[in-house]
Amino acid sequence: MTLSFSVLASGSSGNAFYIGTEKEKILVDAGLSGKEIERLFMEADLNPEEITKILVTHEHSDHIKGLGILARRFNLPIYANEKTWKAMENAIGKLSLDQKYVFNMEEVKTFGDLDVESFGVSHDAAEPMFYTFHHEGKKVALVTDLGYVSERIKKTVENADALIFESNHDVSMLRMGRYPWNVKRRILGDSGHVSNDDCAIALTDIIGNNTKRIYLAHLSKDNNMKELARMSVENHLNDNGFTIGDSLEIHDTDPSNPTPLYKVV
Repeated sequence: MTLSFSVLASGSSGNAFYIGTEKEKILVDAGLSGKEIERLFMEADLNPEEITKILVTHEHSDHIKGLGILARRFNLPIYANEKTWKAMENAIGKLSLDQKYVFNMEEVKTFGDLDVESFGVSHDAAEPMFYTFHHEGKKVALVTDLGYVSERIKKTVENADALIFESNHDVSMLRMGRYPWNVKRRILGDSGHVSNDDCAIALTDIIGNNTKRIYLAHLSKDNNMKELARMSVENHLNDNGFTIGDSLEIHDTDPSNPTPLYKVV
């Protein structure tokens, strides 16, 4: 049995992540229209009708836009913590009671052959949390939408076989860009988003012998570029003794194109 995943979409315009085993096919966040998420599934050679459940990280629209639609269309259970449920219930429309489940922060739930661990992050939402996924000794970690990377988060995600990690903005681009200062301050603050440089610094503490793939995620459309994010992270890792190449790969993500389905072996 294999653990496989695809970053279906990642960025400020919408986020969705698929991870699956033989028994479980999980969607994390549904931040695009239902139609668009179905298209992304098809492009990744996945069947949306096989989804077993949806996990939610937080209530911002780029993470829940198509949540209610998909849950109703495929009669799916949704898992989120209580504060997130309260913050998003008006936005996602009517659901039956048997579709609403609570997944508390700092909890481990077992879904079939997959163990899922939730952990809190610092972001300007009700109670934002992300996840690590464990299957037969393999570990995949999903970490975006956080203002800074705490030591606790580093410990939780360290030595994952694959990391989907936020590299939101280039600080110089953001400072010189067109955003109003209050928005810039929010992004740069402790409840905002991690920059390319902060991503790179955190990764030096997180990458372990098992780590084979890093996906740079949630890039800002206005304040970053794929090439710039990758160059910033690769240069810092190279300077700190990590060799990017055969055993450690850096991958891009995209707001409207899924990454190829990757099997963690």
